[in-house]
Amino acid sequence: MRFCLLVMAKSPVPGQVKTRLCPPLTPEEAADVAAAALLDTLTAVVNTPDAVPVVALAGVVLREDVRDALSECVLIPQRGETFAERLVNAHADVAAYGMPVLQIGMDTPQVTPELLASAATFGEAALGFAEDGGWWALGLQDPLRAAVLRDVPMSRADTGARTLEALAGLRVRTLPVLSDVDTMADARAVAALVPHGRFAAALTEIAAVPR
Repeated sequence: MRFCLLVMAKSPVPGQVKTRLCPPLTPEEAADVAAAALLDTLTAVVNTPDAVPVVALAGVVLREDVRDALSECVLIPQRGETFAERLVNAHADVAAYGMPVLQIGMDTPQVTPELLASAATFGEAALGFAEDGGWWALGLQDPLRAAVLRDVPMSRADTGARTLEALAGLRVRTLPVLSDVDTMADARAVAALVPHGRFAAALTEIAAVPR
């Protein structure tokens, strides 16, 4: 069964992404890490069986490698003042496809096509918690159900729990817990899981720069 694989992404512009990695990284290095995470994520997404890849993007894409990767996806702009609003609007935008949606971010470059295809197998809903208390994936049979996210506080240690509460009344499949990349400790741990990806290569290159 085909499904929409929706990625919430921000263009990797220095000073606008992965600012929690600075220091020790420079804004330019943090942007390189973000770009690598997005590229690894998109590689997994476009190779996921039965998925219609859609990217809800914030910002202007300046990097050619990111533009090339995005050309393989349907691109829609993020809309809304808060992240919760942008999530709700992105789900509403893809509801026109008339298929279930599995939504992820660009902070889990360790995802694989196999993991994403498995995660997309659910009845009414699915939720993948992140190790920091948030969540990395949300699956909805009816994307308009994402409207409940409007009142969920984001980027907090209880965001995952609050999201699950907001989905009350739906049968929610729990997905594997993953670590997303917010800190350098997160980045190193995730890179160790996928040592041959762009993400790990970017961290290795940065580590080789004299400080």
